[in-house]
Amino acid sequence: MKKTLLLLIVVTLFYSCGEYQKALKNEDVAAKFEMATKMYDAGKYTKAIRLFEQLATSYRGKPQAEKLFYMFSQSYYKTKQYYLAGYQFEAFVSGYPRSEKVQEAAFLGAYSYSKLSPVYSLDQSDTVKALEKLQTFIDNYPNSEYIPQANEAVQKLNGKLEKKAYENAKGYNTISDYKSALIAFDNFIADFPGTPFKEDALFYKYDSAYKLAINSIPAKMEERLHVAQTAYANLMKFKSDTKYKKEADEMNARVETDLQKFTK
Repeated sequence: MKKTLLLLIVVTLFYSCGEYQKALKNEDVAAKFEMATKMYDAGKYTKAIRLFEQLATSYRGKPQAEKLFYMFSQSYYKTKQYYLAGYQFEAFVSGYPRSEKVQEAAFLGAYSYSKLSPVYSLDQSDTVKALEKLQTFIDNYPNSEYIPQANEAVQKLNGKLEKKAYENAKGYNTISDYKSALIAFDNFIADFPGTPFKEDALFYKYDSAYKLAINSIPAKMEERLHVAQTAYANLMKFKSDTKYKKEADEMNARVETDLQKFTK
């Protein structure tokens, strides 16, 4: 019984593969479309893609084209070919604006670009592009059922930009480029006012101002000590019991001592 069942499965698979290979070589586009749909429905998206690629040109403008290009787009998405999926979904939205699938296609097109976003430490050009695509979707379909998912993706992408901006600013502090660190932390705090890194950013901004001041020539030291003093005050105002309090207080004591030299 088991041998019979196994033989039946092998014969079915062989027949199926033979039919698929025949469809690939077949000049009959209707037969090719039928097989592509069969492969798509069976979840064999890679095989379906090969057929859709052959059919795309000849089916443009035909009644079944909408279904074909929707399945084509979905097949790229299901196989994680997100750049091609994004392109195909955008083409679908442009070509079939009245389709019942248009909102889904518009969302998946934008969402596909978010899948191309790399880890925060790498170049974030694709992240910025994905944010633009998602915002366009949100603006065009504010009442869509996909808005929660779009907002969640936007939040995640913004988090990458936020983390990268913070690490870049901290990097200047690490290499002792304190002037650049001060500028970078100011920009970071302005661009991300609600950031969870604000306490850290305020401390490292203070640390940068402090180290720049105490290592300055006498002509610039007083002004820079006042900048450091202000940075300390901003940190304490934001969180008086900051985890950096002991270190910050010790640094501030030195700032006040050094400032006394300029009041005599």
